[in-house]
Amino acid sequence: MTMPTTRPRYQVTETDALARALALAEQEWPGEPRSRLIERLATVGATRLEADRAESQRRRIAALDAMADLYRGIPTDYLEELRKGWPE
Repeated sequence: MTMPTTRPRYQVTETDALARALALAEQEWPGEPRSRLIERLATVGATRLEADRAESQRRRIAALDAMADLYRGIPTDYLEELRKGWPE
């Protein structure tokens, strides 16, 4: 018997959560075999994770930019000016 692929294969138990996901997938992609639905769900999930990560990074950068804005305009020699008159 010849295997159609040399790539790894995975066995998945249909839990309640997976059954709900498959029911939704069957509505979205009717007529697809369950193995293909699982593959499509994994692909859609990965795409969502990538988008979530990109959005999270965008929010972090925006927060850092907002914080940096608080310090824009402070002269670079402000510490030297502040220390003038301090006892040595």
